[in-house]
Amino acid sequence: MFLDFMECAKCGHDSDKNRIKKGKALCEVCRRLSPDEDKAFEDYVSEKVDKSSLEPFRKYLDSDKKKKAMMKMATKGNLMSRAPFGYDIEAGRLVPAQNSMEVTEIFEEFLDKDASLRQIAEKHKLSVNGLKKVLRNFTYIGKIKFGNQVYEGSHNPILSNTLFNHVQNKMERMGIK
Repeated sequence: MFLDFMECAKCGHDSDKNRIKKGKALCEVCRRLSPDEDKAFEDYVSEKVDKSSLEPFRKYLDSDKKKKAMMKMATKGNLMSRAPFGYDIEAGRLVPAQNSMEVTEIFEEFLDKDASLRQIAEKHKLSVNGLKKVLRNFTYIGKIKFGNQVYEGSHNPILSNTLFNHVQNKMERMGIK
């Protein structure tokens, strides 16, 4: 049961997310730490805590919730950040931008042994690090990377898997990180 900005019986934190446990309003931090046995619970609640000392834990819980929500979105193939070079966002979805063919050009130029990273970056008005990010980005083959996991994206790819994999292999051979 959610309450309207009730004060936590243990730490005094006011929140609309405080819930009742064993007849006491508790914030999320205090509720998670509270014992289930009745006597232990009453002893726990009676030992008051300064709410400011629990703020680092509240921040962790909020960031943990956000990360879980973002992970859920990623598993559904949705992007978690701004649109990468070569894409736009329309109605909440990634769509190839007018410059999407430039992405293919960048990948093909990289495979050309005569072009350095600096030359390609300057030609496309990117930094060398920006170019490396483009060359490593799974979004271009219709995938989403989040939390060191790669998921099937819900958008159309710009590149073929073959071109992308050839570039990854060359970067690995060259020791480019």
